[in-house]
Amino acid sequence: MAISVATLGFPRIGPRRELKFLLEAYWSGKKTADELREGAAALRAAAWARQRALGADILPSGDFSLYDHVLDMSVMVGAIPARYRWDGAAAGLGTYFAMARGTQGGGDAGCAHGLDATAQEMTKWFDTNYHYMVPELEAGQVFRLSSTRLVDEFLEARALGYHTRPVLLGPVSYLMLAKGRGVEPLSLLPALLPVYEALLAALAAAGADWVQIDEPCLVLDLDHGQHDAFAAAYARLAGKGVKLMLTTYFGGLGENLGLVAGLPVDGLHIDLVRAPEQLGPVCARVPKTMLLSLGVIDGRNIWRADLDAILARIAPVAATRDLIVAPSCSLLHVPVDLALEKRLDPEIAEWLAFAVQKIGELATIAKALNEGEDGVAEQLAATRAAAATRRSSPRIHDPAVQDRLAGVDAAMVERRSPFAARRELQRDRLGLPAFPTTTIGSFPQTPEIRKARAAHIKGEIDDAAYARYLRVETRAAIKWQEEIGLDVLVHGEFERNDMVQYFGEQLAGFAFTQSGWVQSYGSRCVRPPILYGDVSRAEPMTVEWWRYAQDQTDKPMKGMLTGPVTILNWSFVRDDQPRAVSCRQIALAIRDEVLDLERAGAAVIQIDEAALREGLPLRRGEWQAYLDWAVEAFRLAASGVADDTQIHTHMCYSEFNDIIAAIGAMDADVISIETARSQMELLDVFAGYAYPNEIGPGVYDIHSPRIPAESEMSELLKQASRRLPALPAVGEPRLRAQDAQMGRGSPRPRRDGRGGAAAARQGGL
Repeated sequence: MAISVATLGFPRIGPRRELKFLLEAYWSGKKTADELREGAAALRAAAWARQRALGADILPSGDFSLYDHVLDMSVMVGAIPARYRWDGAAAGLGTYFAMARGTQGGGDAGCAHGLDATAQEMTKWFDTNYHYMVPELEAGQVFRLSSTRLVDEFLEARALGYHTRPVLLGPVSYLMLAKGRGVEPLSLLPALLPVYEALLAALAAAGADWVQIDEPCLVLDLDHGQHDAFAAAYARLAGKGVKLMLTTYFGGLGENLGLVAGLPVDGLHIDLVRAPEQLGPVCARVPKTMLLSLGVIDGRNIWRADLDAILARIAPVAATRDLIVAPSCSLLHVPVDLALEKRLDPEIAEWLAFAVQKIGELATIAKALNEGEDGVAEQLAATRAAAATRRSSPRIHDPAVQDRLAGVDAAMVERRSPFAARRELQRDRLGLPAFPTTTIGSFPQTPEIRKARAAHIKGEIDDAAYARYLRVETRAAIKWQEEIGLDVLVHGEFERNDMVQYFGEQLAGFAFTQSGWVQSYGSRCVRPPILYGDVSRAEPMTVEWWRYAQDQTDKPMKGMLTGPVTILNWSFVRDDQPRAVSCRQIALAIRDEVLDLERAGAAVIQIDEAALREGLPLRRGEWQAYLDWAVEAFRLAASGVADDTQIHTHMCYSEFNDIIAAIGAMDADVISIETARSQMELLDVFAGYAYPNEIGPGVYDIHSPRIPAESEMSELLKQASRRLPALPAVGEPRLRAQDAQMGRGSPRPRRDGRGGAAAARQGGL
């Protein structure tokens, strides 16, 4: 039996973030559209060449995107909302980037039509830290094949000598991920399918023999309507001249296996990293006429694979049928190449595999199955040695951390008094107006600040000079906030590099890369920390800068921290113990920081949990266990303070409907949320739940370069006021306005992951 190697998708950004710099040069007018396209083509060519050289037999095309693959799908099927259809012409770069980023009028994002439009909503791609652009669909939606991109990139690869397998987001998952305006998106399936049929026919005519059609929603709990939609869709799409590799990932098929086994597709990819238990049932139910692709290498984490275990698991299957071995999902979610890391501790580096190394692991597996393990003895021995050193390394386990965690009791996760009592004390202490204003946290990392940081890292300026520079920037930020009339200030966080990395660098158990970038959305790339061992805090991390900032003003200065769940979910987390244990360890370290800030005099402390929702398991049956330990971790970090210390949290770009009770259970005094892109619709969830604490709806979307008018923000606040009733305890307006502008002099997008440059808050802030 033959074993082939496939990749489902390769990182788009390039090994040195070439796509990021291309995009930002284009947006700033420093590169033309032709130069952007040429640079993108060079990145695609390099990715194909690299994957083939590493041993991949089946290469993807169409996995590249200038911004987001779901946005690409919307443009391809003509799902372009009316506010972007300024001339009715086929969508070009101007339309594309207007949908992604919004427009400020003529000239922005390649638009010369004077258009002023908000960006499409953005939210997390399943339970990853990648953001996708939510399709907007309307009643009577007309779909049409309006882009030849997928065919063009297949032909582009063929001209370079690569016969690729085009990648296409499946129609049912596309609709399930969409937002309907007056229509249930899945009801539009009959109108959408002809476009998919035309696209598959065009790919067949271009010479494609297989198409990878991604349906990640098949690992979710499906209702009858969704179940029937999959059956109807693939009955229509079968036999269009190309073979279909139905691709699932991020979980197991579970009760959907019977549905999938009966679909008229030619191949099936399953995720054996997230759901290894499904291999047996899949092999028993799926006919041998259906080619199996096994996702045996983790496409979402960076740990070296246990090749012996993988071979032992799949060798019996490989003896009975042809197989493809592949990553569990697209390699979009991991850095490009471990070889670029020159400063990473050599011992830790031996435990890791990035995208390049993962394809090498797949090639080793395929060779072992095709030719026998003798031909890859050296590679297998190296893998075993790395696993042995990781298991025995003393830097992994800290008995003191484990003992402290064992001593956590119920009192440590409870505030001393109910919120109603705390609110009165906080109001008296802070003395804020009825509608106080603030911003979420960090200010822009300007070119000057980045230049100073780079000079400090290179040793061109010493610690003292760098600290003086940062103090000047901090003073200026505080003065600007006072001048425009904010009520609760932030210090700007100029000393910080990233809202997770900054803390991880000061905690035991974390390691950091130089080039371990992954795409979050568009041109935004992040370097997730590597959480490899037990976590502890040796000394205060933020108190000195908070104290300096508070000394510059008489107004309250927020202490700014990243919460334990967000640090966990935005890191590459160790896989040798439950995630809940690692999260509680982080929570204890953040608790120490919270108490030190309070002792220093901080009256308002913000603990961001932007990633709480994205860690939610995809199956409802697993939700409660996750939410229990995630909420407990936040409360463990936050609950040690006195009643008159106000604890804030912040969340952005999430669907809150499913977790509103857990948000309530967090018992933060104030939660700020991004609501500008949804036109305050997210507040309906909080109003329906009768959320008991205070809320700050965001009125300024900082992930878009577009600057909203004051009237627009005022209207958002009016909408929020209509959705949020007065707090019955005191009879004051429930909503309290919050500043919407970021940056000094003019609003600018912020560098970190906090969504909503500002938020309207209620109650104490």
